[in-house]
Amino acid sequence: MLNCWTATGLASQAMERKLTMMERLKLNAHIAMCSGCRNFTSQVRDLRQMSRFYCSGAGQGESPKKQD
Repeated sequence: MLNCWTATGLASQAMERKLTMMERLKLNAHIAMCSGCRNFTSQVRDLRQMSRFYCSGAGQGESPKKQD
C-alpha cells in the first residue's frame, strides 16, 4: 500500500506521463481509501484543466466546464 507522500507524487506524475499498470493500480487503491489524496488528485486534475483552458486564450470571460 502506498503512503500519501508517494500517492500524491504519482498523482502529479500522472499529469505528465502515463503511469504503469502497477502504479495506476496502487494509486487507485490508495485514493479509494484516502479522502485527502482523492481530493488532491481531483484538485491537480482541475488545475491542469483550468491552466490549459486559460493558456489556450479561451478564458476571455468564460469559465471552464467541469468534466465529471
